[in-house]
Amino acid sequence: MKFQIRGERMEVTDSIKDYVTEKLSKMEKYFDNPENVVCKVVFSIRGREQKVEVTISGKYDLRAEVSHSDLYAAIDLVIDKLETQMRKHKSKLMSKERVQIVYNEEDIIDDEETEEIVKRKKVFLKPMHEEDAILEMELSGHNFYIYKDIKTENVNVIYKRYDDSYGIIETN
Repeated sequence: MKFQIRGERMEVTDSIKDYVTEKLSKMEKYFDNPENVVCKVVFSIRGREQKVEVTISGKYDLRAEVSHSDLYAAIDLVIDKLETQMRKHKSKLMSKERVQIVYNEEDIIDDEETEEIVKRKKVFLKPMHEEDAILEMELSGHNFYIYKDIKTENVNVIYKRYDDSYGIIETN
């Protein structure tokens, strides 16, 4: 696995880097080609809470974030979340080939012209079925997902409703 570890408004010490690298390396067993997997870890402080955000990009994307007063406990909890996601979806992911969306992320911080925008993502869409979009949304940890429908070739948004059902916004 390739690791990209950084801190926002905090310094990430070597001991923290070693700890998170050791913990995340144990997840290599879930990937066919772990050398092609990129693991991005972002540490930040919000009030008294320390936040850990992990995105694992490979054949598919996993994402989890945890806030806790103890940084090492937050790391352990985020690893637990990622492993739970992997175990939950492993049989689905292995049952048939999945398509993926590739992200190029650019964080925008303290930009005076865009006070409301804090993050920007470029999304390269590949055609997929609704079921694949639901799976990608669940793996990313978000409550919505943008995808290109394989049948209509239109860009759609699938989202999780408050009653835990799913909705789709279709474009023309």
